[in-house]
Amino acid sequence: MLKSSKRLIGKSILAGLVASALGVSPVLAQNYPNKTITLIAPYGVGGDSDFSGRNLAAVANKLIGQPVIVQNVAGASGTIGSQKVRTSPPDGYTLLISRGGSQAITPALDSNTPYKWNDFTMISLLDFNPVVCVVKPDSPYKTIKELIDGIKANPGKLNYATAGPGTTQHLAVEVMLRDVGLPSSAAMMIPYKGGGQASAALLGGEVNFLCNNLTTMVGQIKGGAMRALVTSTSNRLKEFPDVPTAKESGIPSLEQVMGWSGLYGPPGLPAEVVNKWQAVLKEVAKDPAWLRGNDTVGAIPAIRSPQETEKFAREQFELYSKLGAELNLKK
Repeated sequence: MLKSSKRLIGKSILAGLVASALGVSPVLAQNYPNKTITLIAPYGVGGDSDFSGRNLAAVANKLIGQPVIVQNVAGASGTIGSQKVRTSPPDGYTLLISRGGSQAITPALDSNTPYKWNDFTMISLLDFNPVVCVVKPDSPYKTIKELIDGIKANPGKLNYATAGPGTTQHLAVEVMLRDVGLPSSAAMMIPYKGGGQASAALLGGEVNFLCNNLTTMVGQIKGGAMRALVTSTSNRLKEFPDVPTAKESGIPSLEQVMGWSGLYGPPGLPAEVVNKWQAVLKEVAKDPAWLRGNDTVGAIPAIRSPQETEKFAREQFELYSKLGAELNLKK
């Protein structure tokens, strides 16, 4: 009996040492969560990651049994916040609101990105965000064709806002310019810290146009503060039936550019944590408040399994790697 007890104690100590070496508490599975969970939004307040994080947190708070808060850690095209999560302990208390820009585009285009597209534990997708190109209502450009003609007539003079190089806002314009036979230098990119600041720059008259995710701008478009010229969806938007699609506008490649948010964790996140969030997200997907939040900003619900999320993330990375090579955008 004594020898058996010693063996059991030895196994427990060994398990604890292994768990400690991995940075995971040996009682994590039974107790998770037992304190506040922080969702890192890697772009500024008012942007798409901020919206997705807060829309999720508002519902998850009720379902997971602990407070869920959003912390904005903006900068460097979303890589600062993303890296903060990647290097956090894999205990489930620091998670990432992943974005197509920070998790697919930047790793695909910039070899200096401090992480790879798959250097995270992928929990789920959250939502898709169509891209819409807009101008101010007093802009002389009433259609996307008129804007493109203006760029052609004034090479290098018209400017546009982005959340930084290699983001959705940047790549959307690059794709549009390529489709009409113009170089990157035809329009000047002005980088900001997030999609919200990029939208504010347009409203403030700092830039001539903006191609941004609809979630960030739906209120301004509905309110008449912005004029939408084109959408990246294959069909016209239900909320904006007068806005032509990319294909209708002669820039079909713009359909390839679509914003998205997901929920990622640090590498090595225990399966118990992933499973807990998957169970919560199944309830989130049916929650009227979460669905209503997406409807309000034109986001498309997209909760998926970890396997489906990884497959989608891989396809996105490969897509932007190919586009980056074609557009000569790789660093």
